[in-house]
Formats: sequence, C-alpha cells, structure tokens
Amino acid sequence: MATTNPAQKPPVAVICVGMAGSGKTTFMQRINAHLHEKHQQSPTTTAPPYVLNLDPAVRSVPFDSNIDIRDSVNYKEVMKQYNLGPNGGILTSLNLFSTKIDQVMGILEKRCLPQPPPPQTQPEATTPQQQQHQTTLPKPLPTHILLDTPGQIEVFVWSASGSILLSALASSFPTVLAYIIDTPRTTANTSTFMSNMLYAISILYKTRLPMILVFNKTDVKGEEEAVEWMRDFEAFQAALRKEEEDAMGGEGGGGGGYMGSLLNSMSLVLEEFYNALSVVGVSAMNGEGVGEFFEAVEGKRAEFEREYGPELERRRGEAERQKEEVRELEARRMMRDMRVSSKAKGTGKYAGAGGGGRPKREEPETVSDAEAMSEEEEEQGEEEGGLEDPDEEEMDEDAMFEEGLKARYEAALREQQGPAASVKSAEYIRKSQG
Repeated sequence: MATTNPAQKPPVAVICVGMAGSGKTTFMQRINAHLHEKHQQSPTTTAPPYVLNLDPAVRSVPFDSNIDIRDSVNYKEVMKQYNLGPNGGILTSLNLFSTKIDQVMGILEKRCLPQPPPPQTQPEATTPQQQQHQTTLPKPLPTHILLDTPGQIEVFVWSASGSILLSALASSFPTVLAYIIDTPRTTANTSTFMSNMLYAISILYKTRLPMILVFNKTDVKGEEEAVEWMRDFEAFQAALRKEEEDAMGGEGGGGGGYMGSLLNSMSLVLEEFYNALSVVGVSAMNGEGVGEFFEAVEGKRAEFEREYGPELERRRGEAERQKEEVRELEARRMMRDMRVSSKAKGTGKYAGAGGGGRPKREEPETVSDAEAMSEEEEEQGEEEGGLEDPDEEEMDEDAMFEEGLKARYEAALREQQGPAASVKSAEYIRKSQG
C-alpha cells in the first residue's frame, strides 16, 4: 500500500501593496529568494512559491513569475486603443485581466492545492521496483503565493478588478496583505506618517483582510521611531510639538495650529487600530527581517482562519443560495414556457383525442350556433352531474403536467454521468412533448 504525504495546509497568499517607490518589487524579490533558498535546502519537503505579477506597466521584474499579466494584456496597446493615460491604462488592463479570474483561480487551485487521488482500478501484481515507486512521497506543494501589485495603489485597491481579484483569492486561500512603507520618508515628519497610517487603515477596512505593516529600507533608517509613534501616544505628541516649534521659528511657520490639532485627534482615534496590526522592519536590500516577516505571516494565517474564514464561508453559502434560487426561477420559467408552447402547438397533453387529451371544440360561425352549443354544453353538464368546473379541471391537469415534466427534467440533470447529461435541454423538451 502506497504511503501518502500528511495533509498539507493550503498555501497562504501574500499580496504586496504600497505607495510608488516604497520598494514593493524589491521586497517581492527578497522574499521570493528567501523561499527559493529554503526549497534548495530541503527540496523533498518544501516547494518554491507560486508568483504572480499584476503590474502591467512594469518593464522588467527581478523574479520569475508563474502568471504574469503582461502575457495576457498589452499595456501600451490598451492605452492606444482606448485613448487612455498611464493610470487609466493600468486600470483598464486590470479590468481586462479580471475577466479571466476563473481561469487564474483554476490554475492556482490545480498547482497549489492537493488534488484528489485517481480512481483505484483492479489491483495487479507489482514488482519490487514498482512498489518502491508507489511508496515515494508526492511532490510538495507551494506554501506561499506571492503577488506583486501596481505602484498606483488606488487603482488596484479601489477598483472593481482589485476587489474581484482579492475576493477570489480569499475564497480559496488564506490571504494576507503586506503594506510596504518607505521608512525614511514616512518618519521624516508626523504628517507623512499619519497619511500612511490613514491609507493603511482605509485599505484594511476596504478589503477586510489581515494586514502586516512592513517598514522597508531599514538599512537606511530603522523602524524604531515609527513603531514608537504607533505604540506610544506621548512620543508622537512630543514629535508633533517639536515640529510645530520648529515651524513657528521658521519663516513660513503660520498655519500649523489646525494641522497639529488634526494630527493629535487622529493619533488618538488610531490608537486602537495600531494595537491590532503586526509590524515588522525589513531591509529588502540585505534581507534583514525577512524571517520575522514570515513569522508574522503565519500568525496572520491563523487569524484569517479564526476570524475571516467563517465570514467568507457565510458569504460563499449566501452566494450558493442565490444561485440556487436563480436556477429554480429559471426552471419554473422554462416549465411555464413549455406549457404555453404545448397549448399553442397542440402537442403533449394538448394533442387532442388521439394523444390522450380532450378533443378540440369547433368554433361557432354564427350567433345561433354559439347559443345552440352553449345549450348543448349545459345539457351535457346536467347529465354528467354539473359539479366540476372545466377551467378548474384544466388547471389541475396543467399543474400535474408541469410537476411531472419538472420532476423528470430535474432527475435528468442530477444524473451527471448518465446518458441524460449528454442530451441538450431543448432536445429533452421536444422529446417530453412528443
């Protein structure tokens, strides 16, 4: 009996977002190299990451991509054909790429998730060499899916295509956002720091996914000052007062009062937000802090499965319920159309006396003929008891006919592997009405 690999966790998708110039692509190259190095150290137990590039305007990337948007969409041609500028071209390219998200997800699920074993056939006699081949472990699956996004962060995060891509990934894999921050520029003054934090919190509440703040370029300036501003409200207040004093002592020092008040208020509001974030300092240049980053990713994976997973399951169930309601509505509409078609063509149960139905009544040509026919129907009704309404009887027969045909059609749909699966719905309807 062949031994099987222990159940693997699904890979975690790490989506790198951040302002232009924050070092996203270099950071992607660093974490990709880190995972490839782990794969080389133990190739039988670990696999290299699965990498996606979603930046259509980049000329070259310092890493190999398994899926690249540039292979599907020509950014310059999009700008030329639709008369767009750079940002509009990126947005339209992402929109075009998102129309194929089902194919992208199919590839990711096939490459990164365990596949069901093939159906077992009749056991045959095996040689020792074949038995040794059967006992080998299967190829390891990737533990991480890495995504590089455009530098125009608002184009990706706030567009419909960005929401589609993020929700599709989160529906199949644990998904974590890595918000890359340029540490030297962010800590240059308190207003730039607060702007970055507001951007981070808006992305967090827009995507509703776990987030890690990655203070990049720590080889130039450490992240300690930024972390202190986040964790210690008084330290941020002191830095803000120092900036106001320096501004008042300079030439253009007026107008800092309302700004200081706003920053004070925002720092108090965001204090709770800071406590819910994981913060790491990383140098994409020399690789310092990459290990701590992946430890934070594993922590956010557990948070995703604990807090975000049930919500996604509820959304998925709601979507399936809505699809089932739409299918049921379409089936009822189709049955109603079939009944109307049968009445108009005289087929099915309306085929006349020869088909087992009621014979057609001749239309009267004159008023006297109509009166005579109505008197004959009344006399016939009295002879038969006159207790049944023809319209009600026809409605009962219509309902029985519809329910029977609907039951047969649904039974044929359920037999996915049977001969009914190869019969088109139109052919099935014609045969049922035959």
